[in-house]
Amino acid sequence: MKQVNTFKLKITFLFLILAFAGGASYSQVEKRVQPVWWFGESVAGNFNFYRGTTQQLNGFSTPTAFHKGETVLPYASILAEYRPNKVVGGMLNVAYDNRGGSFEGVLAPCNCPATLSTNLSYISVEPSLRITPFSSAFYVFAGPTMGINISRSFVYKQDKQVDRREDWSDVRKTVFSAQAGAGIDIPLSKKATIAQMTLSPFASFQTNLGQAPRADQSWSIYTFRAGIALKIGVGKKNVSNKTNEPITQMATTAVGLKETDVTFTTRPPKEVPPFREVKETFPIRNSVFFNIGSAEIPNRYIQLSQADAASFKEGQLQQSQPQNLSKGRSARQLAIYYNILNILGDRLRENPSANITLVGSSDKNPTEGKLMAENVKHYLVSVYGIDVMRIATEGRDKPVVPSEQPGATKELTLLREGDRRVDIESTSPELLIQIGGTSSLRPIQITAIQEDPLDSYVLFDIDSASTLLKSWRVQIIDKNGVIQNYGPYTTDQASVPGRTILGNNAKGNYKILMFGETKNGHYILKQDSVSLVKLDSSRQVGLRYSILFDFDKSQTIASYKKFLIEEVTPLISNNATVIIHGHTDIIGDEKYNMNLSRERANSTQQILKKALSNAGKKGVRFEAIAFGEDAIMSPFENDLPEQRFYNRTVIIDIVLEK
Repeated sequence: MKQVNTFKLKITFLFLILAFAGGASYSQVEKRVQPVWWFGESVAGNFNFYRGTTQQLNGFSTPTAFHKGETVLPYASILAEYRPNKVVGGMLNVAYDNRGGSFEGVLAPCNCPATLSTNLSYISVEPSLRITPFSSAFYVFAGPTMGINISRSFVYKQDKQVDRREDWSDVRKTVFSAQAGAGIDIPLSKKATIAQMTLSPFASFQTNLGQAPRADQSWSIYTFRAGIALKIGVGKKNVSNKTNEPITQMATTAVGLKETDVTFTTRPPKEVPPFREVKETFPIRNSVFFNIGSAEIPNRYIQLSQADAASFKEGQLQQSQPQNLSKGRSARQLAIYYNILNILGDRLRENPSANITLVGSSDKNPTEGKLMAENVKHYLVSVYGIDVMRIATEGRDKPVVPSEQPGATKELTLLREGDRRVDIESTSPELLIQIGGTSSLRPIQITAIQEDPLDSYVLFDIDSASTLLKSWRVQIIDKNGVIQNYGPYTTDQASVPGRTILGNNAKGNYKILMFGETKNGHYILKQDSVSLVKLDSSRQVGLRYSILFDFDKSQTIASYKKFLIEEVTPLISNNATVIIHGHTDIIGDEKYNMNLSRERANSTQQILKKALSNAGKKGVRFEAIAFGEDAIMSPFENDLPEQRFYNRTVIIDIVLEK
């Protein structure tokens, strides 16, 4: 029986290692605030294995020697980690380390069964070198261990004799050994949050070299450990409202101060609205994305009971969602998207003549793709009572418009996650619409309050900064000499909310200093100024439209020209403000993504400007902003394929004249 248990423990350990290795790709694309110091605690199970010979316990010697043994006992630690960079760091655990256990039973010469168990525990100090080999969430560690003994009792039992409960003799007060292991840091915090928290499963091996508890016996212990740690770290903020050294002073002392062809411009908002009521026409992507290795509908999609589905109406989604749209992110929109099956069921129920085709795609496995489509069909039929004859299904190995292109070699895991889906197809305009060659479910109208809208940001532009500069930063100085620092930046464009700059002030005049370091080691200093005025608390009303793009390099904004002219242009009144912001997901080269989002945003502006001129409208103010794959400003996270699809977008915000 113990051999079976040992086998199970080893299999469990191997399973944990495989799970860690498989999860390593999870965070290769993460871009997070990275604290240098982390603190936390861990709990684990020690799978202790005994080897050697044990017979002399103290003054008492057992009739028969004990050899092998094993058990599982608890381990708990407080920990600290130092991570000065993405690859190499250090770890320190101070732990309660229980190495107790039971030896395998023996027979005494009297043919009497005998057992021996021990409560052997230590305060363990475990410094380790931590290495993140792929600059990802997966890490390995190794280092020495020192154990200070705190308990050393044993229990010897022999049939027909009184149990002996005593302490071992000749127990080493301090033992030195070594360990090696691996783990993965699973983020629990948003990427841009200064205080980061991770949950970290780990596994390790404690060698039996040096791990001999007693000086006079050959008894040794080796341990497999599997557990989980909770870690908290605080990163550095990009903003500091106080400093003792202005940029002008640093520039004066910098070697090689030089003017270059860099052009620095500042674009302040006309006014700084603290919030705005936004009426959004939200497109619903016509795809249900499936997890790797499963044909079941993922739990993140809302699935109702028959009773709840009977009273479901898509209009309910507008009243029950989170209202905050701050920092450009919107959990509310995803909450609506995750009701896609219920929205589709409600629309099929309301439009009995409409039919759909569900196209399931699974890499090199059309049969599984068909099963995925059948599972979506089963939900619509069993929960919403849709006639089976109205829903056709088919399976493919790739979607009609795949993310993975022929010959692709990079980020294949993310691309294939996007191709593992069920697409909803229909010719019914009550269900789906076509905009620029991209299908989506007919959009839903939603209203929410948006804090710090994009037109309240101060924009900083440096022409060709990513090409000419190693980095640059901005210092903002008010009339009283109070300094705010922002950066460093490496892209051509950066932005800061006007409300952040103003603080509690209603208005203010500011001097802007840009200090940059060129790639050949020179320094530049540029200067500008802005005046900011905060709006009163009265609400502004804005309209929002989104254009979604498939993963298709040949597709350009020209495909959406008809939509922009006929649908968006009529909504723009004289003297309105139009903010156009382009985004991409994190797949692909960062510089390419920035250029792609800039091209799409600028092309959208050109089409709208020409259409407004043809319509005789005047006084419209435009702002076209490219964010590329910027993690702070992207509309959604990039953890799931549907989030990445929604990040392939151009968003058009229309601010009507008050």
